[in-house]
Amino acid sequence: MVVIIHGASESTCTRRVALVCKELGVEYKLNLVSWGDIKGDEHLKLQPFGQLPVLEDDGFFLFESRAIARYLTLKYGNGSTLIPPASDLKALALFEAAASIEQADFDPFAAGIVWEKLHKSHVGGKTDEARAAEYTARLDGKLEGYERILSKTKYLAGDNITLADLFHVPYGYLIEEHIKSDLFKKRPNVARWFSEIVSRPSWQAVKNGA
Repeated sequence: MVVIIHGASESTCTRRVALVCKELGVEYKLNLVSWGDIKGDEHLKLQPFGQLPVLEDDGFFLFESRAIARYLTLKYGNGSTLIPPASDLKALALFEAAASIEQADFDPFAAGIVWEKLHKSHVGGKTDEARAAEYTARLDGKLEGYERILSKTKYLAGDNITLADLFHVPYGYLIEEHIKSDLFKKRPNVARWFSEIVSRPSWQAVKNGA
């Protein structure tokens, strides 16, 4: 079975889904959606907020990259550690905590940095250096908490990699490789963790485009 990802090759969230597909060995076809069409009627039928990506799987449509990642893992990831089994309630709870950390304590600031430093200029805007510095300072502070967690475990939810770790990769990679920030290198355990997850073959396969 080949799933279809309606998205853009360079889209951060599209690459998040492609990364999980590669990790699970799920074949996918990328149906390219232009940025000029995402607010059009046809795309809004699939994604009511006019965003990317949308997954199509045998007539089933799903939006939101993290929800898509969970769906793919639960359906196709038999034996995968990316989501702990429901029978291991403690491991599952730790995974959900780590996933919540990514969405609440990482993504808002990482996405803000990438918007100000990279994407804003693509739509004719100018970087707000003060706002970018604020986002950077906030993320820097949050990474102190990451360092505390990762001083005790290999990954955020324990000693097995999960979706919670992988969710960080697309924005983190842009911050490190394109913005040339040292945020992930300043703390030894964060540096170890981030270097490991961005080095995975799954990300190497999609880092330049889904």
